[in-house]
Amino acid sequence: MKQAAPSLVAVAALALVSCSDAEERAVEPDAVLLASASGTKPDDCLLMVWSSQEERDVEFDRRNDDVDGGAISCATGTSASQFEAAINALKKAAVSGNKARLLDEVGLPLRYIDAEGNQHTIEERAEIERMFDEVFTPFVLDLLQRIDLKEMTVEQDSGGFFELGALWLVVDESGARPRLVTVNHQALDEAAEAARREGTRRGGKSLPLD
Repeated sequence: MKQAAPSLVAVAALALVSCSDAEERAVEPDAVLLASASGTKPDDCLLMVWSSQEERDVEFDRRNDDVDGGAISCATGTSASQFEAAINALKKAAVSGNKARLLDEVGLPLRYIDAEGNQHTIEERAEIERMFDEVFTPFVLDLLQRIDLKEMTVEQDSGGFFELGALWLVVDESGARPRLVTVNHQALDEAAEAARREGTRRGGKSLPLD
């Protein structure tokens, strides 16, 4: 049985759909293009982050997005590779002892909490330089050399932190590299005390806190 030829209305409708699809593809956002390439959903947080980045490390970001607290991309608005870059820069600066290199990784204002819980908001680089030895003690510099992306915890819309909140890294815009914005000596002491108690519980020797 011979099929009826499509009506002019149907042909016109198909033409309009094709035209619409072509126009949509022409203006398709970067995030959707990435979704098509990777077979993931366009609403994936990583896709939104990647859409604001000129350079991406797709494999690393997908492999390391999940940490304690949830997905880095959803909680912080940037990617794991950006955190990794910041962490490596902080490590190298701490190892070198170069004050200028370390301060380049610090965001302003910097929130500094001393061992007694007193909070200081440092808004000028000159002030950080003046208080450098108080904020970045040998203990803090040692911690900066040991931080690891896999041990980071994220908090929704707040950033990523280490050692019970002793160090916080936060981004100021989507897809950007995070900066160190909080140094909390009180939390650092609490983390050290918790580690000491855990070591004692497991039968290890108690370690001095200083």
